Amino acid sequence: MLEALEAGGWGMYPTLLAGLALLGTSLRYASRPDSRYVPLMLTLGLFTLFAGGLGFVTGIINLLRAYAGPLASEGPAVLYVGVQEALHNIALALLMTTVSAIAASVGAWRLARQVQAAAASTAVQTR
Repeated sequence: MLEALEAGGWGMYPTLLAGLALLGTSLRYASRPDSRYVPLMLTLGLFTLFAGGLGFVTGIINLLRAYAGPLASEGPAVLYVGVQEALHNIALALLMTTVSAIAASVGAWRLARQVQAAAASTAVQTR
């Protein structure tokens, strides 16, 4: 994991921080569902994906700059390695958002069950 973090470059750090904040919020929502966490989860999810995308784009820009300069004689194989390294940012963003979405789904399911139980309780009381 540390090798992937280093290979992805500086873009991995904001992606990881945003992803960890998203995961923490999603786990909190899963354990204690409350609708006030939903906007934060959405915003952190977008931030995580955007940070991963930005890390990928800046990695490709740096790769192309190096390929046009000092790595020009290396051949196209260096492009494949560079794109693979830049894709670590996207992979991390997708991993963090996917795991967080699973946790958020558990919270949404629990919240739906709570609302259903409250509705059933209200229906019994009105009879």
